[in-house]
Amino acid sequence: MWSLGLLCLLTGASYATEVCYDELGCFNDHPPWSGTDQRPVSALPWSPTELGTRFLLFTGKNSYYQEIKADQTIDISNYSGRYKTRFVIPGYLVKKDEDWPQEMCKAMVKKENGNCIAVEWKKGLKTKYAQAANNARLLAAQVASMITFLMGHYKQNADKFHLIGHSLGAHAAGEVGSRIPGLARITGLDPSEPYFQHTDNSVRLDTSDATFVDVIHTDALPFHSKLGLGMPESVGHIDFYPNGGELMPGCSANKGKPTELDAIWEGTSNFDACNHARAYQYYTESISESESFVGFPCSDQDSFAAGKCFPCADSQCPLMGHYADKFTVIDGISKTKYFLSTGRSKPFGRYSYKVTLTLEGPSWPNPGLMFVALTGGKVTTKEVQLHLGMLNPGRTYEMLLDANKYLREVTEVKFRWNNHILNPMKPKYGATKVELQRGKDGKMFLFCGTQTVKENEIQSVLPCQA
Repeated sequence: MWSLGLLCLLTGASYATEVCYDELGCFNDHPPWSGTDQRPVSALPWSPTELGTRFLLFTGKNSYYQEIKADQTIDISNYSGRYKTRFVIPGYLVKKDEDWPQEMCKAMVKKENGNCIAVEWKKGLKTKYAQAANNARLLAAQVASMITFLMGHYKQNADKFHLIGHSLGAHAAGEVGSRIPGLARITGLDPSEPYFQHTDNSVRLDTSDATFVDVIHTDALPFHSKLGLGMPESVGHIDFYPNGGELMPGCSANKGKPTELDAIWEGTSNFDACNHARAYQYYTESISESESFVGFPCSDQDSFAAGKCFPCADSQCPLMGHYADKFTVIDGISKTKYFLSTGRSKPFGRYSYKVTLTLEGPSWPNPGLMFVALTGGKVTTKEVQLHLGMLNPGRTYEMLLDANKYLREVTEVKFRWNNHILNPMKPKYGATKVELQRGKDGKMFLFCGTQTVKENEIQSVLPCQA
């Protein structure tokens, strides 16, 4: 039975209210929580019963979750105080993908020893947006209470806990960090923009909430004009902007009006949250793909796409996602944004190379296309278009290539060309030299071609002989 205290204070023509829930504390609607330009609609958190919060534990010892509570029943669970504990907190529920935190936890415990707790609060989340944003405050108190219990029961320190929050859940994680100093890490997955952009730091996720805060932005177009649900603002020690952070490959632009925000959150609109959801999809994949999602420091997306920030210099490229904390931020808070490319569908991770190819062929130019693929051992990447236009023998062509598979070493470049034009001269083209530079460390690979090939035949270009 939750004790509820309600206090109404008359100040001029406005009322301020407060609710209290036992050991979880009291919550009011004073600024900065309400009554500001950023948070115009006032709401107080629902009761714990109305939120219906559950903590679902996954470990390497149980194939299905165990629901845990902050009491002595924890002793019959598989929770271990020896390992790191990660909490996964959702903040927007995509239709037919509402249990993604459980899938992330399954991927986590398959890869490493540890405790992964999927936080479920569907009842408190699928409501009007302002209410859900304030329900996240109570959720944060519940997560903080659970962590406090685990720390006491298992004699763990705060630096054994990592919180991963998506959308509203990212800011809830930040609030947990303000209640429990010294958390090891908070990962913000496309933190919500409405009611949080340009607010006081006490309201939103910021670098004071954990020793290390990393953020992935995937839906960062302005909310009021483009209906972007995520924050464009850099709020972490490291902020990643895959594909520029605004429109993800394989997703369409958000459609709708800002006035439909409540319907979007309640799930009653036909809104496609593909861009917003990509953040947790990228993170989940990064758990098992430890070499993918290399972030390049760059001033903006246009400079990155133009190759101006390639390759990584002096190991200054962190990995977006699960292994971001392996990167050391020298100045405490990175003032640089990190950019990278992803695929349109799973697997999303890409591996960047710069390709410089010198073409050989007949003395006259022909219109056509050139394609390359990379091989390492028994693995060959998907073929990528290198050039569309005139094929000029003796000319050098250059592009950034995002390979869809990880190659420890590149042992062969496969070259192909075509133009689908009936040419009685039956020209042949080939790559005489291919210089390949790996993005993550700048390593160079040099390949030499010894032949030309007909249209749509594959030329195998092998490492140059000394």
